[in-house]
Amino acid sequence: MAPKYVVEHMEDGMHEWCQLEYKHMLSRIGADNLYFSGLTETTLETMPEDLKKAHCHSTDVLSLPGITLDQVCLLDPAAKEPLAPEDADRFTYFLFGGILGDDPPRDRTGELRKLGFANRHLGPVQMTTDTAVNVTRTVLEDKVPLDQIPYIDHPEIKFSKKESVIMPFRYIAVDKQVIHTPTGERRTVQKPLMPPGMFELLKKDNEASFEF
Repeated sequence: MAPKYVVEHMEDGMHEWCQLEYKHMLSRIGADNLYFSGLTETTLETMPEDLKKAHCHSTDVLSLPGITLDQVCLLDPAAKEPLAPEDADRFTYFLFGGILGDDPPRDRTGELRKLGFANRHLGPVQMTTDTAVNVTRTVLEDKVPLDQIPYIDHPEIKFSKKESVIMPFRYIAVDKQVIHTPTGERRTVQKPLMPPGMFELLKKDNEASFEF
């Protein structure tokens, strides 16, 4: 049976950035394997319809039908052990505190840690929530050890020659074909795996920051 991924949503409402990350998770792991718990009434009202294809619950993770404490592994930056491929045989549900990607980190996962789950970490660098889910899927389902996944830390996202933003997170690195101008030469470069639409949102936010 495929692992199940549970995001305990820890905000009231669902802003645009969060929606893009959640949709990215959905596209990577499928609605049947994705659970959202702790959803407030406001969050459910503002949640896009395509995200509602996942398992959506207003209760916390331990109140979900059929889930027991020993089945759950909390992905926790403070854990002593790293996530390993064999953890897919030890646990059924893998729990994430959303939104994980605060900068600086606010240790929202600490609220879940108090409940006594077994835990594993994903390395020393802060990840966005969708990256954390995608890394976990890669380790558990593709059986790639955590330290063999290619990463890009703190990538600079360029909007123009003079405009860019540095993202304070770790991302999975993916190969992209680009055309070098003015030579027209094709090159393979590594880019951070980000949700579709995130570049445009970052550009819009960057432009808004210069408006007075």
